[in-house]
Amino acid sequence: MTRPGHKGNHRSKKKRITIVLAPVVAVAVAIPLMNQAGAATPSEVAKDCAQDAATLENCEFVDVQFKRDSLGANKRVSTPFDNCGATTEGVKAFNVSATVTRSITLEDGFVAAADSKLGNSFFEIGAKFNTTEINLKRDDKGTGFDFSRTDKVLPDRVGFFMWSEKRTDVSGFLRATYKEEQNGQKVFFSPSEGAATVHVFYPQLLKNGTPDGRLWLRNVKCGTPEADAALGRESSGNVASLRAEQAEPGFGEGGENVTDVEIPLSEIPAP
Repeated sequence: MTRPGHKGNHRSKKKRITIVLAPVVAVAVAIPLMNQAGAATPSEVAKDCAQDAATLENCEFVDVQFKRDSLGANKRVSTPFDNCGATTEGVKAFNVSATVTRSITLEDGFVAAADSKLGNSFFEIGAKFNTTEINLKRDDKGTGFDFSRTDKVLPDRVGFFMWSEKRTDVSGFLRATYKEEQNGQKVFFSPSEGAATVHVFYPQLLKNGTPDGRLWLRNVKCGTPEADAALGRESSGNVASLRAEQAEPGFGEGGENVTDVEIPLSEIPAP
């Protein structure tokens, strides 16, 4: 009777040893995980920089590469003239207006205010790429043109003006310096050091201050989805998708139903 009791006590001791060891292992694993959690992630860096967080000592944009004379999106910059059904050219006085401004592509679409540390960095970096031939719009205030001109629209066509701004694309990364250490360091990057995925688009200006780019009169054959979209009609099943994607082809790229006529930049009045 004493032997079974002795075995039972022996098993009980083994259980107690196992229970004591388990928490010790768990604590040892948790220590590095807690340290890792203290470091700022690339998303947090971008957010802090965009919001000019009080925890920041500084935040700056570091340029890695650039490309001049890139064209921006193709935009309609006038109301359309409906010359559908006509057998002769139609004469129309168009009001043409467009605005260009410095734009920034940050993670999750964050935008940095002009008076923030990051905003000031974007302004200073822009000066680096100014030349005697190319003047860049470096701040976040818009400039543009607004004028009237009379043009002829082809028979059985819808006519409207298109614009694509010319800009300098500077790409790089963000470098944030925090006031307090996080995980043993103060400097963090977004998305990473040496990356070229943060884009700053600086509009290029002519010497008279007019935005540089391409302006053209577009004639679109009536009865096509493109013409219906320009006129705001819903008769075509493709109109909704065209509007949603803002898929306007560039100059000379509209296909057989589209005729483009370029307007010299010298004919755009200075602001």
